[in-house]
Amino acid sequence: MQPQIQTQHNMSTGRKSNWDIWWRLLRPHTLTAAFIPVFIGTSLALYETTIDIPLFLVMLLACLLIQIGTNMINEYYDYKRGLDTAESVGIGGAIVRDGIKADTVLKLAFASFGIATLLGVYICMNSSWWIALIGTICMTAGYFYTGGPVPIAYTPFGELMAGLFMGLIIILISFFIQTGEVTTSSVLVSIPISILVGAILLANNIRDLDGDKENGRKTLAILIGRKNAILFLALMFITSYVWVLALIITGLAPIWTLLVLFSMPKAIKATKGFVGKSLPIQMMPAMKATAQTNTIFGFLLSVGLVVSYFI
Repeated sequence: MQPQIQTQHNMSTGRKSNWDIWWRLLRPHTLTAAFIPVFIGTSLALYETTIDIPLFLVMLLACLLIQIGTNMINEYYDYKRGLDTAESVGIGGAIVRDGIKADTVLKLAFASFGIATLLGVYICMNSSWWIALIGTICMTAGYFYTGGPVPIAYTPFGELMAGLFMGLIIILISFFIQTGEVTTSSVLVSIPISILVGAILLANNIRDLDGDKENGRKTLAILIGRKNAILFLALMFITSYVWVLALIITGLAPIWTLLVLFSMPKAIKATKGFVGKSLPIQMMPAMKATAQTNTIFGFLLSVGLVVSYFI
């Protein structure tokens, strides 16, 4: 009863509170994992062709909608399985705190996927209908991340799947729809972003390790333990930076992509923020710093690619 009372209170106190409920449901801090890869793939395409701006914008919106739909499905199934409570840290909380009906959240998720599908038709008409198959696979993976009998999020493969679909595949699709091809350099440049997208999920799983273990999840963080998971997170950060340096040395990335090094303080803050912590609320700053590392790293990588093209 309490969530429903809270919703009615929010609705009576003005539009701002109502807006905040829906905004939190989107989990905006995760959305950078959707638009950063689109920026990078499009920036890479600059070197091959003239950018189709409408196509870029439609691709950007479609990816954001898929991420939003995935977040809502996550909210729905975690609630249905009893994983989310009003005291849970790091969730949207629209169902357990604000009284939004679970079925409404699920319908909104499918509506997001539906609009993304319509946008995908435009993308296919201006590129290749193979994109329809790949987009369908991406949305299916988004659903089965927390939906279905064996959710991906409950296995050790969550980080791998997140990096694959929200990193490499989005970058390559964004590149392909502009150029009509996939190149070796586009694949290699996508790797560090894929790693950092996976790092966001690993940070989330480190934070939720104790609760996930109690609920029968078998995440990577649970299997290797908190200490090793933090070390693995640090290794993911290091690998991303070393990878970019290797691309520059081999001539596969321009020198301006060294700008990504300015994101290192956030990566260091994220790693240190987990050390010695055990309560989820204590690890929230580290979780936030991990997401910010991906955002800043990806933004600077895009800037480096664009600046190098015009200089």
